[in-house]
Amino acid sequence: MAKGKVIWACKECGHTQLKWSGSCSACQRWNTFIEETPPQEDTGGRFVVDSSKKAKPYRVKEVQALPFQRLHSGMKEFDRLLGGGIVSGSLTLIAGDPGIGKSTLLLQISDAIASQNLTVLYIAGEESVEQTALRARRLGIESDHLFILSETQFGEIKMHIESIRPQVLIVDSVQILYKPELSSMPGSVSQVRELAMEFMHLSKKLGIATFLIGHVTKSGEIAGPRVLEHIVDVVLDFEGDRHHGYRLLRAVKNRFGPTEDIVLFQMSEKGLVEVENPSAFFLQERRKEHAGSVIIPTLEGSRAFLIEAQSLVGATAFSTSTRKCAGIDPNRLALLLAVIEKKAGYQLHHCDVFVSLAGGVKIYEPAVDLGIAIAVLSSFCTRSIDAGTVIFGEIGLGGEVRSVSKAEHRVKEAASHGFTRCILPKKNGKGLSEELRAKIEIIGVDTIEEAIDALMR
Repeated sequence: MAKGKVIWACKECGHTQLKWSGSCSACQRWNTFIEETPPQEDTGGRFVVDSSKKAKPYRVKEVQALPFQRLHSGMKEFDRLLGGGIVSGSLTLIAGDPGIGKSTLLLQISDAIASQNLTVLYIAGEESVEQTALRARRLGIESDHLFILSETQFGEIKMHIESIRPQVLIVDSVQILYKPELSSMPGSVSQVRELAMEFMHLSKKLGIATFLIGHVTKSGEIAGPRVLEHIVDVVLDFEGDRHHGYRLLRAVKNRFGPTEDIVLFQMSEKGLVEVENPSAFFLQERRKEHAGSVIIPTLEGSRAFLIEAQSLVGATAFSTSTRKCAGIDPNRLALLLAVIEKKAGYQLHHCDVFVSLAGGVKIYEPAVDLGIAIAVLSSFCTRSIDAGTVIFGEIGLGGEVRSVSKAEHRVKEAASHGFTRCILPKKNGKGLSEELRAKIEIIGVDTIEEAIDALMR
C-alpha cells in the first residue's frame, strides 16, 4: 500500500509544512511540530453553496445595527466583563490552569441561566455524568433545565444539540473532543481547528451562546493553534494563585464589550464568589508604617484598584547580588534599579533586592514603576512611607516620571478608601478636577528625584 501523505503542524500557531524542523518559522517557537495526516479529498464537495442566499455589498449607512440579545449570568461582575451579559449566538473561549475553577464557574453560570427557564446543555468530555453531577450537587445545583452529556465524538454531540436546542452550550473541553473523519488525535491542531469552526457554525445558525473550555500550555498560553483565538468572539483568561484563594478572570478579546477588563473571584466552599471591592481585598492584611511597603493604584481595563508593593533590600553575602521579583516583569525591575543608581545616586549593586506584589497578583503596566522604585528605596533606607500616601507613574531611562492613562480613575479609587495624599506625574496632576483635589492632596513630580524629596528627604 502506498504511504499516506504526512504533514507537520505547529501546535502553537497552526502553521503546516512538509518536513519537520526544530523551530516554527511562523511563531519562532521550538519543538512544537507534530505529525498529522491531512483529511482525504471529498469529491462530493465539502461545502455546498446556497445560490438563493448570495451576499452583496451594502453602504455602511444602510446597515441597521440591531442590539444584541443578552442573557444574564446571575453574576453582576461577570456580565460587566462581557459588556452587559452573555450574547446569544456568541462563541466564548475560557482558558486556565488545571483546577483553577473553570468548570465550577460555568456550572454556577449554568444554574443561574437554567433558573430563568432557559435550557443549558453541559458537554462533560473529561468527566462522567456522575462526576459532573456530584460537583453540581456540592454547589447546590439541581435545576430541571440543566442537561449533562458525557460524550467526546462530535457527531453524537451535534445530534443532541439539534435535538435539545439549548440556549446555552458548554463544552468541557474542546481539546478532548474529536471528529472521526479526521485521522489525527484529539487535541491536535487539525482537530481543534475543525471543532472550533463547527461550534461557531452551530452557535451562529441556532443562536446558541457557546462556551468552550480550553487547556493552557506549561508557559501559561492557550493551547492549540492561534486560529482558535481568531475564530471565537470572546477569549477569557482564568488565572490566580491557589494558595491565596482568589481567581482573576481577564477579557483578552471581546467583540461585544471592553478588553483587558477583569473580574475578581474568591474561592469558597460554595464555589466562586465575586469580589466587588478588589482594593479592600488586596489591602486587608496590610501593615501600616512598614519600611518597603507602598500602595499603588493600578488599572486593569476599566477597573482601578489598589495593590501593595513590598520590597526587601539587604547586603549580599556573595560576589553577585540577587534580584528576584513576583508579580512584575523582572526585566522592568532591572531597568528601575539601574535608573535608581544612575539618576538618584543610591548604590544598590552590592545589595540583594526582592520585590513582590502582595496577594499574588500580576501587574505588568508601566504605571507601577514609581511605586516600586519608592518601595525599594524605602527598604534600602529603612524609612517607612506615610500610610495615607499612594504613588503611581512611569519612569523613563532618564529618570523622568511620565504620565499614565486614566489618572483620575486611580486617584478617585485612592480617595474613596481614605488615602490623603497622592504622588503622581505632574502632567496627570494638571488635569484633575478641583472637586477631587479637595478630597486628596495632589503632588505632581517630573523626576524620580522630586518624588524622593517629597517622600523620604
